[in-house]
Amino acid sequence: MRERDASVLVVGAGPTGLVLALVLARMGVAVRIVDRKPGPSRESRALGVRARTLELYRALGLSDRVVAAGLLMKAGEVWVEGQPRAVLPLGRMGQGISPFPYLLIYPQDAHKPMLISALAEVGVEVDWHTSLLGFTPDAEGVTASLERDEQPEVIRTDWLVGADGGRSTVREGLGIAFEGGTAEGLFYVADVQAHRLGGTAVLGFGTHRFAVLFPLPEGRARLIGMVPLGSEADGHIDYEDVAPDARCLTGLEAPEVAWFSTYHVRHRVAAQFRHGRCFLAGDAGHVHSPLGGQGMNTGIGDALNLAWKLGAVVRGEASAAILDSYEPERLPFARRLVATTDAAFLRVADDSWVGRTTRTRVMPAVLALVSRLGVLGPLMFRTISQTRISYRDSPLSDGRWGRLAAGDRLPWLKSQDNHAVLNFTWQVHVHGEAGPEIRAWAEARGLPLHVWPWDAEAHAAGLRRDGAVLVRPDGHIGCLSNRTAAAAVEAYAKQRELSFKSVSNRASPS
Repeated sequence: MRERDASVLVVGAGPTGLVLALVLARMGVAVRIVDRKPGPSRESRALGVRARTLELYRALGLSDRVVAAGLLMKAGEVWVEGQPRAVLPLGRMGQGISPFPYLLIYPQDAHKPMLISALAEVGVEVDWHTSLLGFTPDAEGVTASLERDEQPEVIRTDWLVGADGGRSTVREGLGIAFEGGTAEGLFYVADVQAHRLGGTAVLGFGTHRFAVLFPLPEGRARLIGMVPLGSEADGHIDYEDVAPDARCLTGLEAPEVAWFSTYHVRHRVAAQFRHGRCFLAGDAGHVHSPLGGQGMNTGIGDALNLAWKLGAVVRGEASAAILDSYEPERLPFARRLVATTDAAFLRVADDSWVGRTTRTRVMPAVLALVSRLGVLGPLMFRTISQTRISYRDSPLSDGRWGRLAAGDRLPWLKSQDNHAVLNFTWQVHVHGEAGPEIRAWAEARGLPLHVWPWDAEAHAAGLRRDGAVLVRPDGHIGCLSNRTAAAAVEAYAKQRELSFKSVSNRASPS
């Protein structure tokens, strides 16, 4: 048997693959990342970085550079047939929910170079112009055939991760079905100059179409919309074909167009995210409407969920059984996105009377209600920010305190900023007094123990006084235990064959 060339081979150097490789490399795992493209693409459809992604980036020491380079969305104007109807206060909807209570615009063409740079800081370079030709998994690992600059190469790896997009070679090689469909109609995306926007987006709805204008840094904007019916008769579409609609729906006047493209919207989810020693992540496992802004963030969530588990197995901190939790944690969320966000997009894009009513009456009315009723803003924020994601049904979740359950994201407490200490390691958090048993257990296991004052905010978040919270590396709750915490958390660790090493995964400074 030949020696391993890498513990993990990542195929695809988009944000999903780059984040996965970065976390693994920081954990000391021998990782190789390849991509068939000659280099990072300058075109990008992904724009927004959601609060949950920023929280995870904070734990990795990346959030400061992302926020500094991004653009905070201050508001969203809702227009119907060129007339303003409502203003959404996007800059403050998440106050008290997350340390990042806003929507951040950070285009993928800036996002990827940042991740490539962070990866280079830990000594890993992307192998560009390198294609995966085929692979053969077995009980011991995976043999992969690569081609770089027309030179063949055969390597051996313990684990293979396909982060290679909607036309994934890994998914197709595994024979995994990619279930879903394609929305009717043609859609367009353009990068334009729009200095007047500042941090305000415009959501324009019309009887037969819609368009959305997102602000970008440096006075640029991203325009997304439906190609008017009849425009594609000659098979060629350019910006002039959609300019009248864009002007009517969003007020965009004769901009300088830097980039224009048309596309069909697909919504598909793989039947499974794992097959033996091979995994799917990001667009290889699920594709969504770009308008919802969830696809890239969901892919990064996949990467971070899988990376710490793979790293723990390679480092001998957990048995391979922990990897069984990846699919049941991430696949249901991808399916929910198709059933909710993508379904809403299809309804808005539909040219039937239902779609027309949704565009001109239902959506504007709902968004106007959100702008008027303060209670709806936080609910909307929790949904689009992905801070509501929970793994309560995961085999890694144990315990419940009323409405707070293991598998939930660790609640953020503004008064204490308890997320500031998260750094992609297992930790124990206690609000109140930490007894001698849990202190001794954490010390013996080499785990950080953080003790916070008990206050009204902790109570309101569902935490229990003097109870122990075992926090996973990704900031979700693994185990909730009362004052007899040591026995419960020890049983949790033994049942899941976990050992712990407190090695920070955070870059310093960020």
